[in-house]
Amino acid sequence: MINSVLKYFPNLTEIQIKQFELMGKLYPEWNAKINVISRKDIDNLYMNHILHSLSIARFFTPVAGTTFLDMGTGGGFPGIPLATMFPDCQFHLIDRIGKKIKVATAIANEIGLKNVTFQHGDIGECRKKYDFVVSRAVMRLDELLPLIKKNVSKENKNHYQNGLICLKGGDLDSEMSSVTFPVIDYPLTEFFNEPFFETKKIIYVPI
Repeated sequence: MINSVLKYFPNLTEIQIKQFELMGKLYPEWNAKINVISRKDIDNLYMNHILHSLSIARFFTPVAGTTFLDMGTGGGFPGIPLATMFPDCQFHLIDRIGKKIKVATAIANEIGLKNVTFQHGDIGECRKKYDFVVSRAVMRLDELLPLIKKNVSKENKNHYQNGLICLKGGDLDSEMSSVTFPVIDYPLTEFFNEPFFETKKIIYVPI
C-alpha cells in the first residue's frame, strides 16, 4: 500500500501522492499482460519495488537539474519512482528488452511524468553523459562499472561526487574485491525498518 511510502516520505505533494497511487493500479494491470515483475511479487509492489527504489531518495537529495541514467530499468525501477520523487531532475531509462521499455513508457505517460526519456537498447548504444548512473540488481558490480564509466559526467554539481548508485542484496565481497574505484555501501536498515530491507544495500561508487 502507498502508506509504506508515506511512512518515510510524509511531505509528498498531492500530485506525487496521486502518481504513486496510480502506480499501484497500473503495474498490476500491465504485469498481467507483460511480465515485468514476478507474478508472486506483484502484491509486494510498494515495499519491494517502489520503496526499494526510493531508498536512493533517502540516501541523498539531488539538486535541481541533476541527470540520471537508469541502466537496465526493466519495468521502470528505480527510475520511475525516483523521477516522481524528483520532478526537477532528468531521468533516461534504458533496457535491452523492448516489451519492458514499452511498459515503463506507458506507465510514465499515464501518471504524467515529464522528466523521463526511454531507450530500447544496450548500454553500449548510450553515448550521453549523466551525473549519476543508477541500477537495481542488474549485474555484478565488477562487470557493471566498465560499461557505465563512459556515461558519467566529470562536472559535479551535488554534495556527492558523480558516479554509480546501485541497489543490491546479499554477500557482495566477491564482486567488490576486484573493483579499483572506492566502493561505499550503506545498509538499507539505516533508512527502513521492515524485514525486507535487512539484506539490502545501496552501493555508491564515485567515478
